[in-house]
Amino acid sequence: MRTDTADVERPAATPAFQPLGFGRKLKNGAATALFGAAFLIAVIPLLWVLFTLLQKGLAPLLRPDWWSHSFNGLTANDYNGGIYHALMGTLLEGLVCAIISVPLGVLVGVYLIEYGQDSRFAKVATFTVDILSGLPSIVAGLFIYALWITTFGFNRSGFAVALSLVLLMVPVVVRVTETMLLIVPDELREASYALGVPKWKTIVKIVLPTALSGILTGVMLGLARVLGETAPLLILVGYAKAISFNLFDGGLASLPLVIYTERSTGTEAGDYRVWGAALTLVLVIMLINLAASLLSRLFAVKTK
Repeated sequence: MRTDTADVERPAATPAFQPLGFGRKLKNGAATALFGAAFLIAVIPLLWVLFTLLQKGLAPLLRPDWWSHSFNGLTANDYNGGIYHALMGTLLEGLVCAIISVPLGVLVGVYLIEYGQDSRFAKVATFTVDILSGLPSIVAGLFIYALWITTFGFNRSGFAVALSLVLLMVPVVVRVTETMLLIVPDELREASYALGVPKWKTIVKIVLPTALSGILTGVMLGLARVLGETAPLLILVGYAKAISFNLFDGGLASLPLVIYTERSTGTEAGDYRVWGAALTLVLVIMLINLAASLLSRLFAVKTK
């Protein structure tokens, strides 16, 4: 039987990928242009804010005393002094908030996924977390004011601020823990149970280490979010220009409180400090986000 060369070179079946028609190319181009425009609309304000912050707030940060001194003894028109007192106050309040929020949020998340299932108590806990997730920061501050200061009789302090931040951070930690635990394959749990390992030890030794990377990332991002809250600061603590490490009595400065207080002076020196404090706060949050990314890589499950 004779077979022509043209018949041998011809594909046995029609190619799966056909050249795009004009209409599909037009739609693809329009979609690409639309998404590109949306990206620019979202990024331009961000770049504008960052440029303004660097333009107006970089000068204070380049002075060595900005990082080692406070505003104690300065008048409204002085350009000296530094942000050390507010930086330490912000970090102390964030540290206390994290010490309370992280174990509490992780334990609630573990209960909801590993133990609670569809129980009535789990449904109540989930509903409470949903309410707290949308709680305005001013309401959290007012609640702590009514409970901690009015009812229990304690003074306004940095610790009261940390308690109000706990109300804002716990739902973030709970949601992140739930999400990360749901990602852990059930095969890991079943293999552990098949070897006779108790459930609590399976959670501690296998489930939590597998989800640790994502949980740590969520914790750091939640902490970065609450450190920028201002409303609880205005209600629960007084502003102090001097350096203070006392969380339980007296005024305590923080970066958002410095921005609010110095803005009210109405002087050029006050604006100088406001922009410097704003850029410092952005740098602190950026460093926390970078730390979250680093921790995520360090504690990620090794697949090789």
